[in-house]
Amino acid sequence: MSILIGLTGNIGSGKSLAASYFKELGAYIIDADLISRQLVAPHQPAWKEIVDKFGNEYLNPDKTLNRSKLAAEVFQSDKKRHALEVILHHRIIAEEKKIYSDHQKISPEAVVIIDSALLIESKNYKNVAKVIIIQSAQELQIQRVVNRDGESRASVKSRLKSQMSLEEKLNYADYVLDNTSGRDLLKSQVHCLYSEFQSLA
Repeated sequence: MSILIGLTGNIGSGKSLAASYFKELGAYIIDADLISRQLVAPHQPAWKEIVDKFGNEYLNPDKTLNRSKLAAEVFQSDKKRHALEVILHHRIIAEEKKIYSDHQKISPEAVVIIDSALLIESKNYKNVAKVIIIQSAQELQIQRVVNRDGESRASVKSRLKSQMSLEEKLNYADYVLDNTSGRDLLKSQVHCLYSEFQSLA
């Protein structure tokens, strides 16, 4: 019987890296951010709702959504962030369920992992068998995002502050991956977890 796992963590925690290690071992990864990008492609229903709600100023010249500009706006306002989440969350979850159902038919004993920054906030944790939280030291998270995206420290700190705190997220965790001591240690933790998930599946 296939098993569906949720993987989440705050910005710069190493969530995508952990997902890549699970994928190397044979897990099937459902990428919530990729689904979100597909849902807001020009003239899709979610794209239309976002344009109606936020205005044309969040579009690029080719009509694609300027995600970074919109993100900067919603990180500053709980009201705007909630409005965006109302448009996107239910669509993302519906698509994840469809992908999981389709993959179960192909591979009935698969370990399937949803890689989602907002697994808890969207209430999608209720749809998975187990929740993995990846944690790291905040200073490391800030440095990773500054190096990766070229953002200022102040901007990254602001984004971290707008997210649910790690302490709160840990209340939902069945497993915790620690990403403070380098890639090799993270990889070994992923190996151990994957073996357990295979036995559960």
